[in-house]
Amino acid sequence: MNSLAAFYPVLATIAAYLVGSLSFAVIVSRSMGLNDPRTYGSRNPGATNVLRSGSKSAAVVTLLLDALKGWLPVMLAKWYGKPYGMEDGTVALVGLAAFSGHLFPVFFRFVGGKGVATALGVLVATSGLLGLATGATWLLVAYFFRYSSLASLVAAVLAPVYYIFGDGMAWYMDNRILFSTAVMSLLLIWRHSENISRLVKGTESRLGKKKR
Repeated sequence: MNSLAAFYPVLATIAAYLVGSLSFAVIVSRSMGLNDPRTYGSRNPGATNVLRSGSKSAAVVTLLLDALKGWLPVMLAKWYGKPYGMEDGTVALVGLAAFSGHLFPVFFRFVGGKGVATALGVLVATSGLLGLATGATWLLVAYFFRYSSLASLVAAVLAPVYYIFGDGMAWYMDNRILFSTAVMSLLLIWRHSENISRLVKGTESRLGKKKR
């Protein structure tokens, strides 16, 4: 087993990327007889755009599954990884891989969603406090301003800050987890570049408003 120990973190990272590559917005829409979310609204294969189809149930299922595919690989690495040489560095890498799979899914020609739900799943698995603070931030901003994109951007900016002043202040702070969280935040902001432009112009779609 020792001779193979170096390969286990690599295999876990690849597996996490493949799980992340499952685009549940497309899978759920197809299974429920809905239009492909890449053909309407923002054309983003994510829960918010699925909601624009008019099916709240499909959007909720998509949201939960997208979050689950970020949460599960990290938790499996934390639960079972130590005997196979998977420490915090592997946990951070696995989370980033699952998130990257959502953004660049190998099963869907590397055209994926923006990764908000998947990132939240990763953060919750990494640290319950970090996930709770980030999720609460999204909910508050979305509730008061009615912009999913703005809520995602604010939560993305604050997530690394929450880690630094929350879990990061504790004895188990790991710079690799901070780095992976910061990279996810930057990627989220990058994927929302068009939303930022629309927010500035005042043309961004609000939550609850259908978009053709």
